[in-house]
Amino acid sequence: QVQLVESGGGLVQAGGSLRLSCAASGRTFSRNAMGWFRQAPGKEREFVSAITWSGITYYADSVKGRFAISRDNAKNTVYLQMNSLKPEDTAVYYCAADDSRVPPTRGDYDYWGQGTQVTVSS
Repeated sequence: QVQLVESGGGLVQAGGSLRLSCAASGRTFSRNAMGWFRQAPGKEREFVSAITWSGITYYADSVKGRFAISRDNAKNTVYLQMNSLKPEDTAVYYCAADDSRVPPTRGDYDYWGQGTQVTVSS
């Protein structure tokens, strides 16, 4: 059974940093696309970042230059380094993985984690 478990969320002041981790189990995702999404209260889930099997990265305009996605295939883990955090980054962050090598264009990943809360205070 595939599981994605996020960690690293928490409360941070504006301008601070957090590093989210997503550990996958049940199968290896070293040749698959993985991504991060977030959902703020009262809003729809939105794309944050994605990484292909070969390491090509994608970012939402709202986080470009502040967030960095990376992966450690040996650990079957994907990371999201978040710097210069803003109150509007407050959301539940979800990790996702797909059976394909590139991120699905509609964001319909095959596997999802349970999410980790990130709260940025002003």
